[in-house]
Amino acid sequence: MPGLGTVVNVTTVVVGSLLGLAIGGRMPGRLSEITMQAVGGVTVLIGVQMALEASEGRFVIALLVSLVLGAIVGELLDIEGRLERLGRRLEQRFARDGDAGRFTKGFITTSLLFCVGPMTILGSIHDGLFGDATLLMTKSVLDGISAIAFSASLGLGVLLSAGTVFIVQGSLTLLAQLVHTWMTPNVVLLVTAAGGVMILGIGLNIWQVTRLRVGNMLPALVIGAILAYVVFPS
Repeated sequence: MPGLGTVVNVTTVVVGSLLGLAIGGRMPGRLSEITMQAVGGVTVLIGVQMALEASEGRFVIALLVSLVLGAIVGELLDIEGRLERLGRRLEQRFARDGDAGRFTKGFITTSLLFCVGPMTILGSIHDGLFGDATLLMTKSVLDGISAIAFSASLGLGVLLSAGTVFIVQGSLTLLAQLVHTWMTPNVVLLVTAAGGVMILGIGLNIWQVTRLRVGNMLPALVIGAILAYVVFPS
């Protein structure tokens, strides 16, 4: 049944977040820190694997163009700034005293982490086209485990990212049903690779190696899909 994978994914994020919130106060800081570092390491690995989908020369160039143009569009639209402002508004409504900053970081980080990646894109497409939720079920397990670690460290904002998962994956599933005729293998490949670069950036941000505005790169997913469809139609 199309949409089942998204429902399960939202459920695991909610349950994982609640578990993380329940144990967060009793989790030693160094244990929470090393858990986050482990999640960051796996995130970097997934991002590298995804990005290497476009290792062939012609796809590397298309990927570069997609990311550059997408980043420019994202900067002009200030997507990450809008996400941060949304996070702050939610923070003012839901955060407890002492949680300022953590709330926004938790919401934005996990919203991006749970919604930008091969399993999100491919899983939603498979769910929408074929009613096959296998990929999203696998992603649900990973997201639930990550939600425990993140919510224990970053608090309530992680729980609200379940709403982002519902909107993004639900929309992609519906969209896949509408545009399935032009979702060629090359479109999926390039979009997956672009998502991989973003996931890599998220992993580096989790490690605090750098501070990349990954949210502003999101238009690269759309630009990459259009570019692949036009330049690599088969």
